[in-house]
Amino acid sequence: MDMTLLLLLTLFVVAVFLGVELITKVPPTLHTPLMSGSNAISGISLVGALLSAGSGAGIMVNVLGFIAVVLATINVVGGYMVTNRMLAMFKRK
Repeated sequence: MDMTLLLLLTLFVVAVFLGVELITKVPPTLHTPLMSGSNAISGISLVGALLSAGSGAGIMVNVLGFIAVVLATINVVGGYMVTNRMLAMFKRK
């Protein structure tokens, strides 16, 4: 059990590190297309978080699933708000 937890924690740390490194290397002109792709991925993670939160596999799984639902929802809503604001810049006045 301890080895599995250590492996999952290591995987999480590596994923966070790689995510930060990749995002900081993206030029500003690519942020809009990447934002729409990020919204799609966040929508998929929101579905997974909902399934996890409602699985009834234990109180810890439910709590972590609820936290994942909240964070994924914030990410999806914020992403659509930013995309909408960026698209509004191209509308004719």
